Amino acid sequence: MITKFENSDKLCERAQEIIPGGAHTYSKGADQSPKLGPKFIARGKGCYAWDVDGNKYLDWGMGLTAVNLGHCYKPVLDAVKRELVKGSNFQCPSPIEVELAEYFMSQVPGAEMVKFAKNGSTVTTAAVKLSRAYTGRKYAAFCADHGFFSYDDWFMGKKANNSGVPGEVADLSLTFRYNDIKSVEELFAKYPGQIACVILEPMEFDYPQDNFLHKIKDLCAKNGTVFILDEMITGFRLGYPGAHSMLGIQADLTTWGKGVANGFSCCLLAGKKEIMELGGINHKKERVFLISTTHGAETHALAATIATIKAVKENNLVERNMKMGETLRKGLEEAINAKGLAEYITIKGHPCWLLMQFRNEKKEFSDGYKTLVFQEAVKHGLLFRGAFPFSLAHGEKEISKTLKVFGKILKVYKKAIKAGGYESFLVGEPVKPVFRKWN
Repeated sequence: MITKFENSDKLCERAQEIIPGGAHTYSKGADQSPKLGPKFIARGKGCYAWDVDGNKYLDWGMGLTAVNLGHCYKPVLDAVKRELVKGSNFQCPSPIEVELAEYFMSQVPGAEMVKFAKNGSTVTTAAVKLSRAYTGRKYAAFCADHGFFSYDDWFMGKKANNSGVPGEVADLSLTFRYNDIKSVEELFAKYPGQIACVILEPMEFDYPQDNFLHKIKDLCAKNGTVFILDEMITGFRLGYPGAHSMLGIQADLTTWGKGVANGFSCCLLAGKKEIMELGGINHKKERVFLISTTHGAETHALAATIATIKAVKENNLVERNMKMGETLRKGLEEAINAKGLAEYITIKGHPCWLLMQFRNEKKEFSDGYKTLVFQEAVKHGLLFRGAFPFSLAHGEKEISKTLKVFGKILKVYKKAIKAGGYESFLVGEPVKPVFRKWN
C-alpha cells in the first residue's frame, strides 16, 4: 500500500514559493490531488508512472490526456531523436513544417490550410481572432458546459476566476449550453448579425442529441458566423481523425492538440482556406497577425506529431481502445451494482474517454467523495483523476488491475455512505474546482 510522499511534499512546498500555483497548468496543482497522493512525477513508461518517492502507478492521467500511445513510445522517440541531432529551431522554416502540414491536411477533411503552435490556448484564441477578422464582428460564443478553451481573456472573462480581465472584454463573449439548441438560437436572436463565431467541443462526456451540432452549423451558416470545433482532447482519440468525423459533422475551423504528438508540444489550427489565408501574406486584404511564435514549429515536436498520427492510424487505436473501454465500463458497472452504489457512482462518455461521477449520501455531486476515490486509488497504485483516457499501452492486464483496485475502493466508498459522510475516511481537504473565485 502506497502511503509515503515525503519527497513529493517537499518539492510541492518549494514549488508554491517560486511558481505561481506550484505548477504550469492549474490542473496539475497541489489542490487537484489528495493529501495522500503524489504531487510530482519523476518518469513514465508505457501506461505506468513513478513519483519522486519511487512509488509506481498505473497511470490513468496520461499527461492530462496528452499521451495517447504511452509514455516514451519508441517510434515517436526515434522520430524526435532523428530531428534533434539536426537542430530544433532556425532562422527560416524547416522542410518538416511543409511535410507535417501536407500530411495533416491529407488526414483531416476540411483542413485546407494549417498553422502550428505550442499550446491549445494559442490556437483557440487564433480561431476567435480569425473569425472576428473574417466576419467583421466582435462577439464570440462558446459552450459553457465544456471544461476549458483558453487562458486568454475571451474565455476567462466568463469564469469565476476572471480577475485581471476587463469587464468590457468579458462582455464580448457569450455562452450557451450543450444540447440546448434554444440557448444558441436565443443568442442569434439577441445579437443579430453580430456573432463572429461559435466554438465548442464536438462532445465532451455527453453525446450530441437531436442533431445538436448540425443545427448549430445551420444557424452559423444562415447568420454568416464561423463554426469552430475544438478537437483538442477528442482529436485522434474519439474518432479518426476526430470526434467530428465520428459524428458526421464538419466545421469551418478546427483546433487540435493533445492527441497529436503523444505528449510533445504541438497544437494546430486548421480550416477553410478562405478564412485561414487571412493570416497569410499572399492576399490584398487587411492582414491578420494570426499566430507568430518562435517555438511554434520546433522540428522535433513536428516529427513527434507525424509519428503519432501514423501510429494512431496504423494501430487502429480508436477501434482498439473502444473495445478496451467497453470492457472496463462493463466491469466497473457490475462492481458498482454489486455494492449497491449505482445511485452514487455513475459512468458516462465515449469508451475511449470514460468519466466517473461521484455523489454523496444525499445523491449530490461531491468533491469530497471524488477525492476519497482518488486517495484510495493511489494507495493501491492507480493514478486516477476521475476519467479513463485510454492509450495504446493500456491492455487487458491494466483493465484487470483497475477493476481489482476499484473493488477495494468501492468497499471504502460504501462505508463512507453508511457513515453519513466521507470526512472520517479522507485525510486532508477535498480537491477544489480549478475555476473558483477565491483560493
